[in-house]
Amino acid sequence: MMALVELGRRKALSTAVAVGALLFSTPDATATESLRTETQLAPGVAYRSFEMSTAHGPVVAYLLTADLSVPTVELDLLHPDSVAARDEIPDMTNAQRAVAGVNGDFFHISESHEGIPATGSSVGPAIADGEDLKAAVPNGQRFGPALPAGTSTEDVFGVGADRRARVSSLELDGLLRSGGRTAEISGLNQYALPVDGIGVYNSDWGEVSRARAVCGTDTDRSAPCSEQTEEVVVRDGVVTSAQDQPGAGDIPSGTVVLVGREGGAAELEKLAVGDRVVVETHLSAAEEPPLDFAVGGFPILRGGRPLPDLDSGELAPRTAAGVSADGSTAYLLTVDGRSAASTGLSVRETAELLQSFGAVDGMNLDGGGSSTVAVREPGEDAATVRNVPSDGVPRPVANGVGVFSR
Repeated sequence: MMALVELGRRKALSTAVAVGALLFSTPDATATESLRTETQLAPGVAYRSFEMSTAHGPVVAYLLTADLSVPTVELDLLHPDSVAARDEIPDMTNAQRAVAGVNGDFFHISESHEGIPATGSSVGPAIADGEDLKAAVPNGQRFGPALPAGTSTEDVFGVGADRRARVSSLELDGLLRSGGRTAEISGLNQYALPVDGIGVYNSDWGEVSRARAVCGTDTDRSAPCSEQTEEVVVRDGVVTSAQDQPGAGDIPSGTVVLVGREGGAAELEKLAVGDRVVVETHLSAAEEPPLDFAVGGFPILRGGRPLPDLDSGELAPRTAAGVSADGSTAYLLTVDGRSAASTGLSVRETAELLQSFGAVDGMNLDGGGSSTVAVREPGEDAATVRNVPSDGVPRPVANGVGVFSR
């Protein structure tokens, strides 16, 4: 079993100092760490890169630390103009004027389903600047490593209205009301709806086709598309059109598109042009206060301990987010991998490394070719990529975590 010995929190500036040790598969298989760079990006925001010599080879990693007790420090979602779109982390970091950013959630990538292209939309919920952007797809429709026991696509890393970071979960509360009838809404701007579900798509979704939403099942992402579907357009609270198949194209402000499959389609078929409709959706956090920012992933560290069934074999580039016990400090970790210069880490090792910095709870974010960290140092005009993406160039991703100094 792999384990990481406490590295502690280090603040001394140095370019090459031994700062801790890692224990891997055997008690005498040690790994030393040396600091490469350390920079104060802004009051309360620090960045450092370091190298580890491990039992399975060298590892290069990058850590952003954000002190949320400093009033000017904030975390928020980096995202393109549309939910169903992708962009590179340095571009989003600069467009939103963050001082640093890392990639975020897993997303709908490279899969063409019955001729329907990938949407680029993220797997889990997303909240940006207090606005609900999207909800989570069913567990069986996700992309990424297998979920640890007791976790789901609804799990998020985020910051609450109290300015404290935490690992939580977001459930969609949604209701459709018309003419005395009600129906549950089970999707918001997501690339896959649950079987029998109704999804809401608004201007945040973008112009990408909504057809993928009715494909697959709650347990099988590759299952055929549903044969019973319905789409209804509601403008300013009134049904303006309906059709059998989900469509595509921009959704204007003040308009929502309802997409249903199986039982959800049957409910939408009861609506007629001219009917008045009330549509309500809200992402509810598992505990108070509500979240002002949230990004999906899956938990790997809870209560100061790595989850028991994390993968300890596959080495890869990793990105992860952790939070201190009081929620005042957030840790954003990126690890290079798949090269002679850096082998990468397993999911378990990633959790243990987060723990060593002082995190008690942590999330695994998208890794592999998506792992990217961009930083804008004092005096620089723009953030630039600091790690070595395994694709050779930054991969366009669905979203990210931005560190801001307001």
